Amino acid sequence: MKKATKRLLGGIALSAGALGAIGAVLMRNNTGSRRQRRREKSRVADMWARPGMKVVFRAELMPGREASERTFRIDSLLPSGRVLLEGVTGEHARREFEPIR
Repeated sequence: MKKATKRLLGGIALSAGALGAIGAVLMRNNTGSRRQRRREKSRVADMWARPGMKVVFRAELMPGREASERTFRIDSLLPSGRVLLEGVTGEHARREFEPIR
């Protein structure tokens, strides 16, 4: 083969490799539209609780009280997945409550 042909084939191979690498990076970063990713985040955040739902604190957190005394209604859900309760101050996480039956 002539020197010019070798250079041409080498350049084509190099550009094909570069295009493949760029395509792989773009495919990895574009795993869905922004709207889909935003919907998934909001679904994950409100899966375990909804406003108006009743939750019961674990007995370890409020010893000596019956379940009816440890039951509160969710006022609002925060973006972090924590909740605000009616009649109780502060933010509360999912692990503070008994599992939902």
